[in-house]
Parts: sequence; C-alpha cells; structure tokens
Amino acid sequence: MLRSVGQRRVTGEAVDPRVAGLRSAVSRLRRELAGHRVDLADREIAEDELAALDAMAVSGAPEVWRLRRSLLLVAGSLGSVSALSEALTGVRHAVELFGLAVPPQPPAP
Repeated sequence: MLRSVGQRRVTGEAVDPRVAGLRSAVSRLRRELAGHRVDLADREIAEDELAALDAMAVSGAPEVWRLRRSLLLVAGSLGSVSALSEALTGVRHAVELFGLAVPPQPPAP
C-alpha cells in the first residue's frame, strides 16, 4: 500500500496530541527557515535546536526544562526575524502545552 509523505501507519497506540503539535510546529518553522534566504548569524544554532526539539518529541516524553531551553535558543537566534515570527509563535505555544498539569484530550470522534 502506498502512503503519502508524512502519513503514518495506525498501530493502535494513542499519540499524545502535544507531541503531534510540537512536531508539526517544529516542521513548519524548519521549512520556513529553510526558505528564508537572508543570511542569519545564528541560523545553525536555530537549526540544531529545532532538530533537538523534534528528537525530544519523537522520544515521546520530553522534559519540559529541555524543551524550554531549546525554545529560548531558537527564539534568541530568530527572534528579530519578523518573517519567521508566526511559525516561531507556533513552536512556543506547542512547548507551553508540555507545562500543563493535564495534557489536552483529543476531540471525541
């Protein structure tokens, strides 16, 4: 069976919606950063930390302090680039969800 890029096989495991949201937000920012052709002094730092955020999300149980540290490094690297601000805000919101005491539940089918 053929699958689209990014489509995953359903295994019956419940996926934490925060993880899915973080991966989606990180992916969007990585794409927008790759398309931003202006020379950025700290581009490599931002790219490394976005890769780290994605790796933490893939692990399934990221530590909140590590997520926040990576977010601060990305924000410090890209914070003044207005063209990336919306995607960066998406990553910030996704990281903030991991600080909640009770994770949000997916909507009922």
